[in-house]
Amino acid sequence: MSKAIPDPSPPLKSAGRPKASEVAARTRELIEVAGCLFLKHGYTGVSLETIAREARVAVRTIYVKFGGKAGLLKAVLAARRARFFPAEKMDVDQRPVREVIGEFAGYFYDMLCEPDAMTLQRVVMAEAGSNPELADAFYEAGPRMTREMLERYFARPDVRAQLRVDVPLTLLPSHLIACIVGDPVVRYLFPEREPGREEAHRLLSERLELFYRSIF
Repeated sequence: MSKAIPDPSPPLKSAGRPKASEVAARTRELIEVAGCLFLKHGYTGVSLETIAREARVAVRTIYVKFGGKAGLLKAVLAARRARFFPAEKMDVDQRPVREVIGEFAGYFYDMLCEPDAMTLQRVVMAEAGSNPELADAFYEAGPRMTREMLERYFARPDVRAQLRVDVPLTLLPSHLIACIVGDPVVRYLFPEREPGREEAHRLLSERLELFYRSIF
């Protein structure tokens, strides 16, 4: 009786834990997939099961990483925000106020006018009335973060010293945002009437001049 021929191949090793870079890449892919689905189907119209299937992850993974659909939406908003805003914080920027505000306004305006951002804002406005979770998640990850960042900036003693003494600090964030945004009614109802990028930024500069005149 012949002896069994030994298998020359080495035993398979356990796959082990994925590398940190692989985990980060999968998380980015999950966020990107979720963002695309929210844009296509709305927030209410997309289930976690659908997101998990499209991203090839388990539903439990979404709960573990983000706590649920609202947390995933916050991650989508944070990722889109990071594409437009530089890593530097306004809290520590030592340049003159006009330079800091001008740079912020340019980034913020471009972010607001990006087609995907406008679509997402339309989704939020359409569904927020019947879905408080969506309204809260959007506000926490978007408008609230921006307003608090501006509040901290204008409250800095060195920044405050550059402003008129009678300027009401509590109103500055909303006043600046309004000057940057311009006319949102026309933008959302009649997007085809929006000017080209060069003309839009020229008009933005004019609105910023109105803001500067009100604070200096």
